[in-house]
Amino acid sequence: MNKPRETFGSRTGMLLAMAGSAIGLGNIWRFPYMMGKNGGAAFILIYIIMLVVLCLPVMVSEYLIGRRGGSNPFSSFDRLAPGSKWRWIGFLAVLASACILSFYCVVGGWSVKYLADSCILAFSDSQGDYALSFGTFISNPWKPLLYTLIFLGLTGAIIVFGVRKGIERMSKVMITMLFVIIVMVVIRSLTLPGAMEGVKYMFVPDFSKVTAGTVVSAMGQAFFSLSIGCGCILTYASYVKKEENILASSAWISFFDTLFAIIAGLAIIPAVYAIAYMNGLEPDVSAGPGLVFITLPGVFSQMPLGSAAAILFFLALLLAAVTSAISLMEVVVAFIIEEMHRSRKKAVLLCFAVCGVVGVFCSLSFGPLSDFKLFSLSVFDFFDYITSNIMLPVGGMLLAVFAGWRLKRANYLDELTNGGKVRIPRWLALTIYYLVKLVAPVGISLIFLNCLFS
Repeated sequence: MNKPRETFGSRTGMLLAMAGSAIGLGNIWRFPYMMGKNGGAAFILIYIIMLVVLCLPVMVSEYLIGRRGGSNPFSSFDRLAPGSKWRWIGFLAVLASACILSFYCVVGGWSVKYLADSCILAFSDSQGDYALSFGTFISNPWKPLLYTLIFLGLTGAIIVFGVRKGIERMSKVMITMLFVIIVMVVIRSLTLPGAMEGVKYMFVPDFSKVTAGTVVSAMGQAFFSLSIGCGCILTYASYVKKEENILASSAWISFFDTLFAIIAGLAIIPAVYAIAYMNGLEPDVSAGPGLVFITLPGVFSQMPLGSAAAILFFLALLLAAVTSAISLMEVVVAFIIEEMHRSRKKAVLLCFAVCGVVGVFCSLSFGPLSDFKLFSLSVFDFFDYITSNIMLPVGGMLLAVFAGWRLKRANYLDELTNGGKVRIPRWLALTIYYLVKLVAPVGISLIFLNCLFS
């Protein structure tokens, strides 16, 4: 007899686990520099509009499919469309999660390294920079590998305990810590001289800087920030009890994710403005991905109590990375358990082995394998490109098409309202349905084309 499938033990635990899936390096690492490159406050406003109009309906649909299917992404689509090829959307989601985890664990390893450096320098007599040389570190043939495997092992150690004892329990602890820590960093950042100019940049819109590219970038950031298309929400939703309100849960998750992204921006942007002010320089908030790993350590090295701020910030970065990594690994582990009929422990070990091997190659692409190219890209950039620019948009678009065109409208509305037990105005339920059916495929296609040709 098959063992009953686990479910989340509480609504709070479920919400925090799903919020943790969305809240990750994309919020701390990607959102601030995307905002910096695209006009600050105007970008945030467009981001929120795109999230509500496009991303929330698609997220509701992924949640709905996962709970109604009650299995891993592959089997969920197969149960809802028996004997059809739609199940391969689920397999694409599993593959995307495995690929993302393989290079994501490299960046997660960097957060482990930076936290360790910050602690060592804070409790020593050294007055050096908090991350020393980023380029020297990532080009080292061995150190990044060690930190990559440490991060991946930490993720696996949580997953092996299952949904309630592993994912739910640790999500409650880590997300709570994450919000407390990042707020502490924000308070320190805002007390620096000149920081208010950074706040103004974030909250006073300048629409003269808005272009078509800004709109598409905001749409893409909102889409990727919620982990749509890689099966994380779908897999977690398969562990959700039938009485949960799908729309309310999705709205809360989106709210937490957006709130955290803005808080992370407040931790970083005002600090960059403050240090520029103190040194008589122009603030550079559009430094790209290096904003967190290159620019910010320099900011910490110059600010009063910078060592404490560095420790808190990189601990927050690590926690955010882990909460997203466990959702990515759970997608793969659930697939292995249910489709390959392996125990959870063996599934975690297999996922660790496969993603660890690919992760090693991704890490080495900054050092010994820097000259090795896949379609003119390094191994790390190749996996980043095919997942962000191809797998996620295609998976998200097919998911929206499935929800809007393959799943019957009656079934969609039945699941959304829990068989009529949840009171949702009919106009709102139909608006969500038709946004997914008609608007989402077009919007996601624009993201796909922008990513493909940018």
